[in-house]
Amino acid sequence: MEEERGPLLESLIETVNDISCFSDYRCTVKKQFCNLARRLKLLTPLFEEIKEIKDPIPTQSMKALVALKQALLSAKDLLRFGNEGSKIYLVLEREQTMNKYHEVTAQLEQALAELSYEKLDISDEVKEQVELVLAQFIRAKSRADTSDSELYDDLLSLYNMSNELETDPAVLRRLAEKLHLMGITDLTQESLALHEMVTCSGGDPGESIEKMSMLLKKIKDFVQTENPNMEASVKERINFPSGSGQASTDGNHKAPVIPDDFRCPISLELMKDPVIVSTGQTYERSCIEKWIEAGHMTCPKTQQNLNSSALTPNYVLRSLIAQWCESNGIKPPKRPNNSQPSKTASACSPAERTKIEILLRKLTSGNPEDQRSAAGEIRLLAKRNADNRVAIAEAGAIPLLVGLLSKADSRTQEHAVTALLNLSICEDNKGSIVSSGAVPGIVHVLKKGSMEARENAAATLFSLSVVDENKVTIGGSGAIPPLVILLSEGTQRGKKDAATALFNLCIYQGNKGKAIRAGVVPTLMQLLTEPGGTMVDEALAILAILASHPEGKTAIGSAEAVPVLVEVIGNGSPRNKENAAAVLVHLCHSADQQYLTEAKELGVMGPLVDLAQNGTDRGKRKAAQLLDRMSRLIEQQKLILAPPEEQSPTATDD
Repeated sequence: MEEERGPLLESLIETVNDISCFSDYRCTVKKQFCNLARRLKLLTPLFEEIKEIKDPIPTQSMKALVALKQALLSAKDLLRFGNEGSKIYLVLEREQTMNKYHEVTAQLEQALAELSYEKLDISDEVKEQVELVLAQFIRAKSRADTSDSELYDDLLSLYNMSNELETDPAVLRRLAEKLHLMGITDLTQESLALHEMVTCSGGDPGESIEKMSMLLKKIKDFVQTENPNMEASVKERINFPSGSGQASTDGNHKAPVIPDDFRCPISLELMKDPVIVSTGQTYERSCIEKWIEAGHMTCPKTQQNLNSSALTPNYVLRSLIAQWCESNGIKPPKRPNNSQPSKTASACSPAERTKIEILLRKLTSGNPEDQRSAAGEIRLLAKRNADNRVAIAEAGAIPLLVGLLSKADSRTQEHAVTALLNLSICEDNKGSIVSSGAVPGIVHVLKKGSMEARENAAATLFSLSVVDENKVTIGGSGAIPPLVILLSEGTQRGKKDAATALFNLCIYQGNKGKAIRAGVVPTLMQLLTEPGGTMVDEALAILAILASHPEGKTAIGSAEAVPVLVEVIGNGSPRNKENAAAVLVHLCHSADQQYLTEAKELGVMGPLVDLAQNGTDRGKRKAAQLLDRMSRLIEQQKLILAPPEEQSPTATDD
């Protein structure tokens, strides 16, 4: 257990640093959560002194530190929810939240009490500080709950009220004011917080969260109607459009129901600037940008990983929305003036900029421990929000982080490459990272780093390869062979990261041959046939790209892929059927009937007919091509088997 001391204490310090990043808490839990966070920050000197102890630590104390790590992680999750979670939920489920709070503080108190302070070489000042924290934890248990009962009663009555009943405006006003939901920013954050709870529930929110969403909608409607002096741009963003673009004052006029496909899945409002994410789902640009800037790299609706932060305008849907508005006598929504991507400017406070400058001085100090801790803090800051990502890059951190990629310390490598990954989320930073010479260093980590560092290196290469010219640079840097190795031997997450990077890189024709020669096809075939089939989607998508390359076609054919492809066309998902058919089209070229004959003998005709009728648009096209080639093959076989007189009839005498 002694050999785990270093990583364990680093983890404890890092967790407390994470907690220090939470700037504020929801009003309903502010007092308790601020006190808890303040007490936990006081533990950092304890961990740092234990880390410096040369003698072995008693087993009891090591066990206490392990228990303390688990308690701190639970505290971090609880405090994060108090920082980012739904205000409505925190009021309605206050008892559950406070029970969790008391449970976490009891775990922390117990773990701290079990440390053998008399056997540890720590200073008297630190001992006194820990004793103070312990005493505060004990006192906190005896304090009475001072929650706002009127706020709870108002929310509960509205929560249990039928949608058809009229709500007392005085109640709505109290709720909006006490919950600080009077502005568009607060309302949007609450909407995102509730949506995050839906995604965490696996897409099945349950009746309670649905009711909370309806409750929020009532508060939003109240804010809209009760604040006539609200800025027009704000009003526009929280209001469903009416004929004049203003809220309708005609009580007899019923607004048309907005089709679900025209509503943003996050805000549930009519989209003004619909954009498509990498999973194919469409969102309002401003909503999905905030989602991604908050550090989420999953699709809110499907929970699939976002392979890219790129947003593609959905011109077709925008046109349909405009047509619907016109036919219903509604003024079409105007796109925001700032909907086009532009050079980002940081809104960091002077204090935050000072903190970043201090961290950069540590990066240049030459002290390995300072460099490791500073890289870790920059990693967390860059993950937190877009402003930090811009400010860190502006301060000159990128070249310094690139220099750390070649360090022998695996933890420093991991922090540096993950910090670059988080910084690369900002489009403006991608070019700076590549121009700073980061790619060779990232490839070095991909080859030699810890598994987590290799995973994050693969994710960084994917993020950078969104820019087309970077695909050439990365492909020429020797990145593809280690990505193929990670695809074969990595963890589930590592395989996913490697697959998304390879897919993106192989869009560039020059990288396809590199991937094929690195042995990616046998690895992909193994992923297609392994039990569980967790990588089938990714494997087929990559094969569909490689099949258009002559070497790819040869390698896929040699890997005996036809039976697997026929099986997928018969029983796969719509997208996988489409990709399997696309691979088969390339294999079954008109001049090469070997694979076409094999597919026919394996019974592909029926599944192809079904795909041609019921598949995706691309799937239908590929199935039609295969059926056409299959028909010609059958005709040729009939001619070969027909008697000679039927093949070439002779003339007869009159």
